[in-house]
Amino acid sequence: MKSFNRILFLALALISLAILPLEAAPAGAFFPIMPWNEVPNDRAVIDKIKDCGFTIAGFVSPETLKTCRKAGIKAIVSDPRINGLDWATLDAATARQKALPAIVAVRKNPALYGYFLRDEPGAGLFPGLAIMTSLVHDAAPQKPAFINLFPNYAGPGQLGAATYGKYLDDFASTVHPAWLCYDHYALMDDGSLRPGYWANLMEVRAAAQKYHVPFWNIILALAHFHYRVPTAADLRFEVYSSLACGARGIVYYSYFAYKIGNYRGAAIDQFGHATPTWDNIQNVNLQIQNLAPTLLTLNSDAVYHFGKVPPGCSGPDTNSLVTAMEGDFAVGDFTGADGTRYAMIVNEDLLTSAPCFPRFRHAPKSVKFISPYTGQTEPFDGEQTWLAPGAGVLLKL
Repeated sequence: MKSFNRILFLALALISLAILPLEAAPAGAFFPIMPWNEVPNDRAVIDKIKDCGFTIAGFVSPETLKTCRKAGIKAIVSDPRINGLDWATLDAATARQKALPAIVAVRKNPALYGYFLRDEPGAGLFPGLAIMTSLVHDAAPQKPAFINLFPNYAGPGQLGAATYGKYLDDFASTVHPAWLCYDHYALMDDGSLRPGYWANLMEVRAAAQKYHVPFWNIILALAHFHYRVPTAADLRFEVYSSLACGARGIVYYSYFAYKIGNYRGAAIDQFGHATPTWDNIQNVNLQIQNLAPTLLTLNSDAVYHFGKVPPGCSGPDTNSLVTAMEGDFAVGDFTGADGTRYAMIVNEDLLTSAPCFPRFRHAPKSVKFISPYTGQTEPFDGEQTWLAPGAGVLLKL
């Protein structure tokens, strides 16, 4: 019996060590990176998602949440008892009766990041979503409700609002979400970038700042319809453009290729095989993870462009950190908690590398950058000044 007890103790200790990194992650150091998918209850699949640099596995059943805990990765629970309700007619009593047991059942699982409610609702559904968001907040504090919003190319009939700005305002003021999340797929198969991509980032950024919440961007990660297979440069651009605007969450649509139509080029193809996109996503995800400890301490001050200024955006103003650059670049100005200034510069050219030589309004004593490969601060000079197509660099001034 004593021998059995010793074996049991060792087994429990090993299990505890396996899940410790998830439970002991320092507050404020977690950056949400997630595939937009329903994830099967398969440990090998979940391990591979984690290996790809994701910090949230995706949408999972309550049973799969247990597997995510063993794998050491968080997830968002998708349960029809919570998200399968009629949002147009939902009242508080019905929400409590049908959803509360499901919310309570998993709320103490350390792998739980939040609860999925709805994708792309029109404004008419906001009151019902507000009821469930409030119920989730009260029953499971720090485990928010997840709702994803339309992009700015959705029409008034889809939005349920006259303008996109009104749509964002109505959502934030009615639902009181923990964050704003939206999708915008801009990589067209003729090689172009949808004109409203940057404008959408700026509109969501403005709403997030107005309502004092973070925002997430769902980016394109597979080809379908008139969208192209994302290249390594495309993925870098989508991520770094979002980060330069202050995004605090990145979601990829989609990690798995769907077995319909012309869907292709996803990280995992229709036969379950990893594609070159998997490696490209892993590379940029690991960069996010290395930059996250710094990014999460910064406040976004301004976003502006040099060269071609996208519709709905602007060039530098009288307060910009950077006053001039040669080429097509986006710049996000930031301030750290101690007052230190940072600038994230993004090469908007998706085909050509470019040297990054910003001219600053006030000459800094030194210019260093946060390495996306080590997370350490290094001098920004020599070959370090070259940016790959779509890449970004976080400078510390």
